[in-house]
Amino acid sequence: MGERLRSGLGWLAAPSPAPRLPDDEVARRYPRLRAQVFIGIFVGYAGFYLIRNNVPLVGSLLIDEGRMNPVGLGIIANAALIAYGFSKFFSGIVSDRSNARLFLPIGLALSAVANLLIAGVPWLSSSIAMFAIVMFVNGWVQGMGWPPSGRVLVHWFSTSERGIKTSIWNVAHNVGGFFVGVLAALGLQLTGDDWRSVFWLPALVALAVALFAFLMIRDTPESQGLPPIEKYRDDPAKVEADAHEAETLSTWQTIEKYVLRNRTMVLLALANVCVYALRYGILTWTPVYLSEVRNASLTGGIAGFSLFELAGIVGTILCGWLSDKIFRGNRSITGIVFMIAVAAATAVYWLAPADVPLWIPLATVTVIGGLIYGPVMLIGLQALDLSPRNVAGTAAGFTGLFGYVLGATMASSGVGLVVHNFGWDLTFALLIALCLLAVVFLAIINRDEKKSIAEHRAHAVVS
Repeated sequence: MGERLRSGLGWLAAPSPAPRLPDDEVARRYPRLRAQVFIGIFVGYAGFYLIRNNVPLVGSLLIDEGRMNPVGLGIIANAALIAYGFSKFFSGIVSDRSNARLFLPIGLALSAVANLLIAGVPWLSSSIAMFAIVMFVNGWVQGMGWPPSGRVLVHWFSTSERGIKTSIWNVAHNVGGFFVGVLAALGLQLTGDDWRSVFWLPALVALAVALFAFLMIRDTPESQGLPPIEKYRDDPAKVEADAHEAETLSTWQTIEKYVLRNRTMVLLALANVCVYALRYGILTWTPVYLSEVRNASLTGGIAGFSLFELAGIVGTILCGWLSDKIFRGNRSITGIVFMIAVAAATAVYWLAPADVPLWIPLATVTVIGGLIYGPVMLIGLQALDLSPRNVAGTAAGFTGLFGYVLGATMASSGVGLVVHNFGWDLTFALLIALCLLAVVFLAIINRDEKKSIAEHRAHAVVS
């Protein structure tokens, strides 16, 4: 399957299996390489967030210097966002047949180059149109980060451990998001508030990260002479591609069967729209809401934004651990529990009396951030779990396409329109409705997941 695409990739194609190593060498090398590749994708993916979209960090400077207006900033941000959403899907198709050791570092290096061009070539930042084009390109190569990371997670970590491993890896974006702020502040301090430093300094660090990722990542265990992870840990996958189909179906036919016409994947994509709309609907508008409704200062509003992101680290890891240890790999039930809790916390955030102390809405938005990032991670994880390994990146990219292009843009543009025309009450009512709609989608998916788990256990008994 996919031999034509694979052969067309040339030097970027996934390496063929190496001769199997002796058992004692397998026992020695497997644990070390698992730790090594995990560090590689964690640091590598964090590197993408150093240079994903640094325009908002210097938006006020760009406006003050007369380079653009708020509308222009929105156009540039949406260009990067839409490109990233589409790229996450199409890069997933290519990544499933590519060498993860090359694919991720190349995407990160290209993104760094795009940021260096913005900083170093004046005419590229002289107009909104040119700036948006470069950020569209940046958003596209940014989409080369998630799929190879998902490929590594699928091939090096088995189903029963993948929840906690994916949740730990997923907080790489929080780590990257933290350090981009540090680098931006450092760059502005060193250059006397030259906005270009917010692009070139993180880009230089990202190039070093790309080299580190290349040195650490390996594509698959089989390419290193090791057995598949399912055999190594005696932990069969939930879904496997039919051997005959793998030989006879084309790349597109396989994607069509396991992704585009797969009800579970479509429902996961729709659930992702709801989750991303709520994530960005709360996060993006927290400073404005706290200022307008809760009478918070600018510092207080930014504090709410930061607490939301910080809490996501703890919430994501907790969610992954619960999905593995308490819910025994059932990601749908875990997601349902978290989304119901998100709906409740959002209601408190909205309905608390206007005269309550500021720490109460700040604490509530922190709880929302801690809860929502779990389902964000879980949906991508479910796409990996519930699809064959040879289309896992494509499946995760498909859910990401919906989440970013529909969910995130709905949050950035749609929430603003609703707030402007109808006020905060209807806005929060709609956000809570999205929470509940996500619960409905996950409940339907749960039936499929229960069937998959039952088949997984039956297969393990027979084997």
